[in-house]
Amino acid sequence: MQLKKSIIQLYRVLRGKSPLIRSAVKVSYEWIGSSNGGFYLSPEHLGPTSVVYSFGIGQDISFDTAMINKFNCKVFGFDPTPKSIDWVKSQGEIEGFSFTPVGISDKNGELQFFLPQNDKHVSGSLVDNTVTDSENIIKVPVKDLKTIAGELGHHSIDVLKMDIEGAEYDVIPSILESGINIKQILIEFHHRLYRGGNQKTNEAIRLLANHGYKVFAASEILEEISFIKSEE
Repeated sequence: MQLKKSIIQLYRVLRGKSPLIRSAVKVSYEWIGSSNGGFYLSPEHLGPTSVVYSFGIGQDISFDTAMINKFNCKVFGFDPTPKSIDWVKSQGEIEGFSFTPVGISDKNGELQFFLPQNDKHVSGSLVDNTVTDSENIIKVPVKDLKTIAGELGHHSIDVLKMDIEGAEYDVIPSILESGINIKQILIEFHHRLYRGGNQKTNEAIRLLANHGYKVFAASEILEEISFIKSEE
C-alpha cells in the first residue's frame, strides 16, 4: 500500500501536477474521514476536551463525525456556500457538531464568492480559479480566525482543518498571525487550480515551517497536507 502511494506521488511530481512534499517530523498518524473528504491526523493528545475547527464542509462531514465518534470532542464547522448550508440543515442536529454559515478570510465583512462553473458541484471559492464561474457571484459573510475564536471563547485549537477551494493561500498568513495556539493544521492545497500553483503551495509550506509547523503526512495525491506545531 505504501509502495503504491509512493509511486502515485512520484508520478504526480514528475508530471508537474504536485510539488514534492516530504515529511519533516515523525509522529503517529491515521486517515480520518472518507477517501475524498478526509485527512491524515495525529491522534496523540486528542480527547473529549479537544477543540476542532473544520473550514469548508461542502456535503461531506465524514471527517467531522469521525472526529466526534473517535475522540468524543466538539467540532465547529464553517461554510458560506448556499448548497452546503442547505445540506447541513437537512442532516438535522448532530451531537458534538456546531455549524456556522460563514467563511474564513483575512478580514471581516462580506466578500464576493464565486460559485462553481458546474451546477452539479457544490463548493465555490472566495477566489476566482479554473473551476469557478467569474460571472456567477454572490456575497457571503466572512470572518478572520481571531474573530471567530474570540466569539467562541477559544484561546487554543487542537485541530484546524481547511478545505476552502484555493482561498487557503490568502488565509494562511492571517491564521499564523492570529495569536491563536493551534496544535495541528490540516490543509487541502489546490495548486491544480492555478498557473504556478505548485510554487504557491511550496511558499505556503515554507511560511508554515517558519512559524513552527512541520509536515508530518501527505495524501496519495499530495493535496491534503498535515502539519503539527513543533515543540522545539
